[in-house]
Amino acid sequence: MNLKDKKVFLTRPYKVVYKDGNRIIKVFTKEHGKANVFNEALCQARVEESGLDIPKVLEVTQIDGEWAVVIEYVEGRTLEQLMQENPEKMEEYMEKFVDLQLSMHEKKAPRLTLQKDKFARKIESVKDKLDATVRYELLTRLDSMPNHTKLCHGDFNPSNVIVAEDGTMKIVDWAHATQGNASGDAAITYLEFALKDQKTADLYLNLFCRKSDTAKQYVQKWLPIAAAAQLTKGVKDEEEFLLRWADIIDFQ
Repeated sequence: MNLKDKKVFLTRPYKVVYKDGNRIIKVFTKEHGKANVFNEALCQARVEESGLDIPKVLEVTQIDGEWAVVIEYVEGRTLEQLMQENPEKMEEYMEKFVDLQLSMHEKKAPRLTLQKDKFARKIESVKDKLDATVRYELLTRLDSMPNHTKLCHGDFNPSNVIVAEDGTMKIVDWAHATQGNASGDAAITYLEFALKDQKTADLYLNLFCRKSDTAKQYVQKWLPIAAAAQLTKGVKDEEEFLLRWADIIDFQ
């Protein structure tokens, strides 16, 4: 496959995304690893089985020695773009965003990794950032949280929601999908908003808790767990913020 005549759609540190007609081609660097590429395709394929309307995986292939995933292209703009361009509509957009997340949480994907297992692995892997005492407290709290099997995205934010001209929305980028607790998923979304703007994060959390009939304190119990797990991304600009939230002593 020749990518020279394909339009570069998106660039990230470990991948370049091309548009090829009605397909998206994600080409990953060798550093990302073959297993990670196949895992992303497998996660998305398992989410397809839930019945949720998402872009379908078409193939996994190699292009010039690098692994690539080919996915259906979804026409539209990201919800993040619309929020930035129309700040006066933020509450309207956020209502729809939360409704979409809740509709996702109603689905089941029983062959996905368990959310609590994934959180635990991530917490154990940040020994260079969190000492044994903090990790123990985080893992103890995680173990005490209820076991659910709802479909969770793991990176649900407005940049991963495509809005068509008719207003319909589709969720993309399922690499971090798990089955687990909706409030754990919401905690990740809250932190991603809070990294950029606390007011927007509070709007999101208020709407999520009201629409799902969830106590705000319950989502907040997940925040240190989610923050510790997010440290595995290794983004230096986010580290200080996440370390503050991962300090479980503040949330006892």
